[in-house]
Amino acid sequence: MHVHILGICGTFMGSLAVLAKQLGHTVTGSDANVYPPMSTQLEEQGISLIQGYDPSQLEPRPDVVVVGNAMSRGNPCVEYVLDNGLNYTSGPRWLLENVLRDKWVLAVSGTHGKTTTSAMLTWVLESAKMAPGFLIGGVPKDFPCSARLGDTPFFVIEADEYDSAFFDKRSKFVHYQPRTLIINNLEFDHADIFDDIAAIQRQFHHLVRTVPGNGLIISPSETPLVDEVITQGCWTPVQSFGEQGDWQAKLLCDDGSRFEVYFEGQAVGVVDWQMTGRHSVNNALATLAAARHVGVTPAIGVEALSSFAGVKRRMEKLAEVDGVTIFDDFAHHPTAIETTLQGLRKQHPNSPITAIIEPRSNTMKLGVHQSKLIASADLADTVAWYQPDGQGWDLSALIGAGDKPKHSVYNQTQLLIDALLPRLANGEQVVIMSNGGFEGIHQRLISALEQRVSA
Repeated sequence: MHVHILGICGTFMGSLAVLAKQLGHTVTGSDANVYPPMSTQLEEQGISLIQGYDPSQLEPRPDVVVVGNAMSRGNPCVEYVLDNGLNYTSGPRWLLENVLRDKWVLAVSGTHGKTTTSAMLTWVLESAKMAPGFLIGGVPKDFPCSARLGDTPFFVIEADEYDSAFFDKRSKFVHYQPRTLIINNLEFDHADIFDDIAAIQRQFHHLVRTVPGNGLIISPSETPLVDEVITQGCWTPVQSFGEQGDWQAKLLCDDGSRFEVYFEGQAVGVVDWQMTGRHSVNNALATLAAARHVGVTPAIGVEALSSFAGVKRRMEKLAEVDGVTIFDDFAHHPTAIETTLQGLRKQHPNSPITAIIEPRSNTMKLGVHQSKLIASADLADTVAWYQPDGQGWDLSALIGAGDKPKHSVYNQTQLLIDALLPRLANGEQVVIMSNGGFEGIHQRLISALEQRVSA
């Protein structure tokens, strides 16, 4: 069967493409923006990529067109599919019908931490010899790609609340029918499709209603927005994690790189890993709860987490040049920016930190979180914001005339690099935060530092 995917370089659709390839299908796809790491992964899997949406890519006619949720009416390929009666479906629906139907699905949902927690859970099950299938919205370092079918009934999936397609406005995760469900946290996001937090909670409750009575829901303790979802109606046992939860952690290092795990008041082991931040510790607790539900003892889970390698673009160390360390992070929300910088600051309490931030998500572009944005970067010593011309709100207005001297705004990435380069000195920690390719600024900055050394 020939499967053609529109919007193939999105993290979800790219992973779906890998699964379709492993099922033996011929897989092709297109996207407006083709960039690593997803483009690299797809090419390594032998999947043909097409730049742009010229309808000629749909000739000869594929057996099915999987339409990504970034596609809308007016897109040339979408119009061709409709006008010519091609067989089409959404990504989540294709996944349910072709992969998930007979699986024990472990779904990881929430506003933040889905990708990392999905990767953690997959690694724990892998370490326990359970050979799970998985679909992760990123590239985990412990595996050669972001998705696989697996050899057992267990399947870990990153469960996104974003809508399924232009013709199906339900959240993706409603299609997944999990038996084990993690709800990591809940905040307002995706302002382009949700009017308010109540609309997001409604979708999460649709998800809760799909979990069977012999399943398990894992949620954070003392989190009112999540508690409200559960109290709308829940027919499934619930375990909690966090300071007042069934699963708790005692930090043995202030940065969260070492902590002891407790389940129902009993110590079950110590995690000693390369991750940092309280948010990472909570992700680990949720992971251990989910793994225990499918038979992995906490002791095995703790040992596996201690060797967890992380995910590309989640505080990934890219290089150290001339004493300057460069990190890449996917932060796309003020809370994510803040927690990323908290972890980095605790790891490097006396080092100067420079944050380079592109507010690129649809919610950010709409300016929904602008009141929280500047404060989210308080822990950085220098903050360089990138905002290209033409957006509907002005970052510079938030900074004011000299009111916040450590902040600056640039409308071109080269101007940003040129401005920062002379200031970056030995010991500097630089974290670049964006949920997109950011015009390749990561490697361009690294190259500029290397050239500075040569000069």
